[in-house]
Amino acid sequence: MSLYLYELVPTEGQAEAAIKAFDDAVVAAGGELIESQVTTGGTRVFAIAEFDACRPAQLESASLDVAEIVGPNEVRLVGAELDQIKATRPEAGYLVEWDIPDTIDMETYLARKKANSPKYADVPEVSFLRTYVREDMDKCLCFYNAPDEAAVVRAREVVSTPIDRLHSLEG
Repeated sequence: MSLYLYELVPTEGQAEAAIKAFDDAVVAAGGELIESQVTTGGTRVFAIAEFDACRPAQLESASLDVAEIVGPNEVRLVGAELDQIKATRPEAGYLVEWDIPDTIDMETYLARKKANSPKYADVPEVSFLRTYVREDMDKCLCFYNAPDEAAVVRAREVVSTPIDRLHSLEG
């Protein structure tokens, strides 16, 4: 089982159509759409797909009628169980992208995550949900539920981890 991140830039007002076309293409390639999250305003879709005994789908933007596709990029799920995500398809309120510095490798990242995660208890209004960290260590995507962006910022400060981009997500 391997998970892959695709980032879609849909044409205006077409996020749902882009997700449907993406799902169809992933299934046709032998994979499964695990989750998709849409930024507020529908300007970007973050989609995670699973491929078992096959290579990830190389998709063209024209075939999905989107402006751009970034990926596939292999990711590792941290902080949640894949079976749980498949069963509940949980939504998140916020997504933080962190461009991981070159000095941090996967082992260091995972140790840091394990050590810092208990500190989220200091910001009880925020629920850390899960992270997808790219295997190439380019960046990670961290999903949260929180009352507002300021609370997400406080949570990131508590775990001493920067924010490169913060997105509110459509519910």
